[in-house]
Amino acid sequence: MDYETVPAEVFGRSLTGLGVNLLSPDVEALCAFLGDVFGLSVHRVSRDFAIVIHGPSVFQLHGDGAYGRHPLLGLVPETPPRGPGAQFYLFGIDPDAAAARAEAGGFLVLEPVADKPHGLREGTILSPEGYAFSPAIPKA
Repeated sequence: MDYETVPAEVFGRSLTGLGVNLLSPDVEALCAFLGDVFGLSVHRVSRDFAIVIHGPSVFQLHGDGAYGRHPLLGLVPETPPRGPGAQFYLFGIDPDAAAARAEAGGFLVLEPVADKPHGLREGTILSPEGYAFSPAIPKA
């Protein structure tokens, strides 16, 4: 699928499984964070919307303005953090490299990279909105 040109209706009908949609006051900045820190592929980037690809997984970003009539927007705090309690694992992304890029970009590494008892090497990095992203690979 060409994510840059697919019509919205065709894209919507193609979605299966678990869908993730993150609301952001600045979709373009969140896309830059996801691309620069984690190397994720971002498509259709605009003020109101973006498609984000990580391996076979597809998720969406929507600007607050695009959610103007949805009741969920009324529950979202005006200032970060927005996502406490939600953690988004990005399997297959080197956590050490991602943490270094995050620190270089001025982002908060909430949980330093470490080998965990459940077999993963991971860390947790906060997006500008306060969403927790955890790059993880199997520990050596």
